[in-house]
Parts: sequence; C-alpha cells; structure tokens
Amino acid sequence: MNNRNNGSDYESLRLDREGQAEAFDAIGNRYDEAFPHKEGQVSAGEWLIRSLPAGSRVLDLGCGTGVPTARQMADAGFEVMGIDLSGGMVKLARQNVTGATFHQLDLADLRPGGPRDLGQFDAVAAFFSLLMLPRAEIPLALLTVRHLLAPGGLFVLSMVEADVDDFAIPFLGNTIRVSGYLREDLQKVVETAGFEIVEESSYTYAPAVGDVPPEEQIFLCCRVRG
Repeated sequence: MNNRNNGSDYESLRLDREGQAEAFDAIGNRYDEAFPHKEGQVSAGEWLIRSLPAGSRVLDLGCGTGVPTARQMADAGFEVMGIDLSGGMVKLARQNVTGATFHQLDLADLRPGGPRDLGQFDAVAAFFSLLMLPRAEIPLALLTVRHLLAPGGLFVLSMVEADVDDFAIPFLGNTIRVSGYLREDLQKVVETAGFEIVEESSYTYAPAVGDVPPEEQIFLCCRVRG
C-alpha cells in the first residue's frame, strides 16, 4: 500500500461515524474534567517543540477542546491548525486557544484527492483520535497523515493498548466505538505506513471518573521515513 492509492482505497470503505461526533458534542468540557492529568500527551508535545524549527506548521488531528496540545503548540510560537469531527469540541477549542485555527473536519476529507486540501505541515499530532476509527481505516488514516506531512515531517500519536476493533464502550454517560492494538501490533502498523518510531513511552492512566476504567496509554514520537 502506498500514498498514491490511499484515496481510492478510502472509496472502498463504508465510513461509519454514526454517534461519534454527537457523543463528544454532549461530553464537551467534561472530557478535560475526566482526564485532568495528561503527562504523556504534554511530554510528546514537548518532544515536538524541541524537534521543530521556529514557526513550524502543526496540525492537531482530533483537537478536542484544544487543551493541552493546540495551546501548547501555539504557546511555543508554531502556526497551529486543529480539526475535529465534533462541532462542539471545535467551538470549545476556538474559545480555549485563540492563537490557532480550528475546523470541523473528518480526517478522511484530507486524503489525497479528497474534498479538502489544507496544505502540508511540519508536524501532525493525533492524540487518542485514531482510536475512534475501525481498524480497517487506521492504515489509511496513517497514510493520509503521511500525505499531509512535509518531507522529514514529525508525527506524534497515542492510543490505548487494547485488542479491540470498533468496539462500543460507555464513556462519560455516552456510547462511543473504539479500536486499539497491542503494543507490537501498533508499532507494526505505524512503521508499515512509512514512519520511523524515534521515541516511545507508556503510562497507566486512571481517569477521574467512575465509568471510565484505567487504561494503558502508548505514545509514539515518529518521523517520516526516507
């Protein structure tokens, strides 16, 4: 699989987003209340800040409320754009991070030949956003990220370690569908998409609410290979 057939491969999928954005519209600011400590996410963001030249263009993919990543990148002086499927989250992000630009968009819209072209970025961050996709779509999403990156661009992502595919779970009073991989399988999927994993870390995280169980979070700091 390569970048050139990414768009056509998307056409063979039935993209099912039913209920996903609506759940996060309903959750709103309660997401940050449930996940108040984001050490792994902040640390991966700090790796980007150390690794990027001044004025770099950064995309926050699945930006949520804009906190902490879009704010962290904007405070570092980068040109920041965020996208999210949830209009409610985009509205909050615009309020929380006035120094960035936010759009309500689906990552699939940004595929090669897709309906939207945002140009290229020096870095893309995807914290807990790819897990909202079925496994069949995640390799295509990764190739879309690679398409969005300038040569040698950087990519940071996080997933929850779990062997599940499009699995419905209760989440902050709503239902969402999530996918995950075991650690070695996630590494393989990311490397197959053309990324070199530069740094890796993991955190056992216990959310601050009762209906979300503890989880093992994996963070990968990557560079476009070749």
